[in-house]
Amino acid sequence: MVNLTRIYTRTGDAGQTRLADNSETHKTDLRVEAYGTVDEANATIAVAVALGGLPERVGEMLTLIRNEMFDVGADLATPLQENPEWPPLRIEQSSIDRLEAWCDELSDPLPNLRSFILPGGTPSGAQLHVARTICRRSERAAWRCVEAHGTEVSQSPGDGGVNLLAVTYLNRLSDLLFIMTRATNGSDGEVLWVPGTDREKPGKRAN
Repeated sequence: MVNLTRIYTRTGDAGQTRLADNSETHKTDLRVEAYGTVDEANATIAVAVALGGLPERVGEMLTLIRNEMFDVGADLATPLQENPEWPPLRIEQSSIDRLEAWCDELSDPLPNLRSFILPGGTPSGAQLHVARTICRRSERAAWRCVEAHGTEVSQSPGDGGVNLLAVTYLNRLSDLLFIMTRATNGSDGEVLWVPGTDREKPGKRAN
C-alpha cells in the first residue's frame, strides 16, 4: 500500500534520487530518464481521456493501460537482482499478449490504409497521436537504458540490468495507440499523407 504523507522531501536537491530498490543514483541516470518519459507518455494519454469523445471500448482499454504504465515505470526503476528484498513489480508476457489482442480487435473492422496518416482528427484522436509519439520516445529512452545497464541479473543493489519485457510493452503500446487514433477518428476523419511528388505544386507568388 502506498502512503504519501508529504510530497516534497528535499532529498533530491543535490541531483540525486533513489531507484525502486532504494539504491541511490544521479537524476541524469538513463533509468530515471526512461521511467520519467513513461510518466510523460501516461500523462498525455490522460489528456486524451479527459478530452472525451473516445469510443467506449478504447476508453476501457486506456483505463487499464494507464495503470500498467505505472507498472512499466516501476519495472524500469527496479534493476534486475538475484535475491531482491521484496518481490519487484515486473511487466509479464501476458500484458504484452493483451496489447496485441487489442490491436487485432480494433484493427479488424478498419479499412486498409492507402497512405500514412497525418496526426490530427478529433481533439481526442489528435491527442492520442501525441501519446503515440511520446510512447515511441519512451521506448527509445528505455533502449538507451538497456545499452547502458544491460539485461543481466546482479547481486548488487542498483547494478542490475533492465527487464526487456518492459521495453517490449512500450513498443506494442505505441502500435495500439496508433490503431486507437484510427478507431477514434474514423476513416472519414483521417487525413492521409500526400507525398511531395503527388502534391499540387505551389503557384507563383503574386506581386
